[in-house]
Amino acid sequence: MSVPMILIEMAVFAALFTVGIMTAYRGDRKYTASAIHNYPPDIQEEYFKTHERVDVSYRSRNVVLAKSAGVLLFTAILVGCALVAGARTFAQGFWLAFGLMVWIGAYDTFFLDWVLFANLPMFRLEGTEHMDEAYHQKWFHVKGMLFPGIIFALIPAVLVGLLVTLIR
Repeated sequence: MSVPMILIEMAVFAALFTVGIMTAYRGDRKYTASAIHNYPPDIQEEYFKTHERVDVSYRSRNVVLAKSAGVLLFTAILVGCALVAGARTFAQGFWLAFGLMVWIGAYDTFFLDWVLFANLPMFRLEGTEHMDEAYHQKWFHVKGMLFPGIIFALIPAVLVGLLVTLIR
């Protein structure tokens, strides 16, 4: 597999992911259950003091649908990445996809969550604008990246491995 191509894919994947996040949190979209689900619990609680409470647990229909759509979207992107990088076996497809998912998890945590989410007003939920410290909770985001993030990364990685095997 081509290392320069993988590095290019990492940059493109991060750019696509950033555009997706910025789009998903634009305007009223940040007030959906699947978006609020990604906020720390103390921000959720403060928000729900003045807004209708919706189920934002991992079992809620909206969160399950959003995560499922994410798995399918990531799988499609990562199959393309694996094929362009030259993956020919299940293991190559799996490890490339898993590596890219771990990369995007780290990028999401250390840049999008710690820098952008914590500091840009566009991510503040109405009624929580004053909760500066809560928006800077680094450990909350690291925990989410590690679990369920790593488990979530395994799903598209397995699917990519299987699809590479079928295609090649």
